Amino acid sequence: MHPSSIQRPWRTVVSALGAFLWAGVVAAEPQLTCQVTYAGSTHTVLARPVADPYSVPSVDIGGRFLFKAVMVGDAASVSRVLLYAYQDATPHPVLIHQAKYLPPYPRVSQPWPITGQQYLYAGPLERELIYSCTLEGLAP
Repeated sequence: MHPSSIQRPWRTVVSALGAFLWAGVVAAEPQLTCQVTYAGSTHTVLARPVADPYSVPSVDIGGRFLFKAVMVGDAASVSRVLLYAYQDATPHPVLIHQAKYLPPYPRVSQPWPITGQQYLYAGPLERELIYSCTLEGLAP
């Protein structure tokens, strides 16, 4: 058996492992994960970096609220995190909360609690919306 044929499987394994590790690094895109609770039901709202914050849709929360999480930037850099909560009202939703988080953001291996636990109240019956968001995937 020729020595190069013995090494060939190792080269394939090493190449595949390298490609796998490289893909893992590329896949580590920043992500904002928000847990939004209303009336005992929790919704997970995810946000990835976008260039245009106006294109991000709001998420219906129990037919009473709308929640919008926006992360402006790209995989390499997040320039701001924007959070909006609306009371779903007629003739149009009413903004009840807006928050903006600017860098620097910590570069940690675990999800970082960017907002803490937030409690919002709106409407004639002062219905409660609770949310908290974590930021993760920022490269060191």
